[in-house]
Amino acid sequence: MSVLELSRVGACAVLTMNRPAARNALDLELRGAFAATLPAIRDDESVRAVVLTGAGGHFCAGGDIRAMAAGQGRTDVFEGRSRILGMQRWFDELVDLEKPVIAAVDGVAYGAGLSLALAADFVLASPRATFCAVFARIGYVPDLGGMYLLPRAVGLARAKALAFSARVVDAREALQLGIAHEVVEQQPVLDAAIALAARFEQAPAGALGIMKSVMNHAFESDRRTVYMQEAMAQSLCRESAFHREAARRFIDKQPPLYQWPQEQP
Repeated sequence: MSVLELSRVGACAVLTMNRPAARNALDLELRGAFAATLPAIRDDESVRAVVLTGAGGHFCAGGDIRAMAAGQGRTDVFEGRSRILGMQRWFDELVDLEKPVIAAVDGVAYGAGLSLALAADFVLASPRATFCAVFARIGYVPDLGGMYLLPRAVGLARAKALAFSARVVDAREALQLGIAHEVVEQQPVLDAAIALAARFEQAPAGALGIMKSVMNHAFESDRRTVYMQEAMAQSLCRESAFHREAARRFIDKQPPLYQWPQEQP
């Protein structure tokens, strides 16, 4: 059985971290599985959205501390740097994936597991989900993009407070802080994530991919640069087959190709 299981539900790819005995901690095998799997999802046009979750009642406990301790002092410091850079390469594949990514978080999302959740476009949490930038407890700094993503999710001051204290945040507070987008109480969080992913099956994949790419870099870009990206992106979308069909349907008063379902009161 793979440590990272890939399954399909319609046009949704479900990635399940599958090391339940270790609360899905990221060991070498799991990191390698991410590196091998993400490019295939990226290149598969039939995949319209991705759900990332964990097996055994937890999302991801972060790095595998037992493996870290076993290797401590046995490698050159530059080998450690190369290891982190290698993790960042596959993690960037996830962050930059031009498809909606939904994290279904149950149980713990600690350390690098928190970073994995923050890499998603939507974070759905179960009531028992907990989040923690736990790194300071073992004398580490946030990694796997944590120092980049956390301030963008919650703001700089709150990110510092969470990282310096390494305190645990429950699902309700995660929602208030902006880490989670929804706390799912009426059904299993994975079912809710798959249902959300299904909403994108008829979405304009090209337009959403460009939106995500530009917005992901908006905080590092000046206004004029984003304006130029907007102009180029819109010129592409204007000539797309999706737009032509959507415009025809609008003019002919037919149902739209893509419409977000109305929320029930």
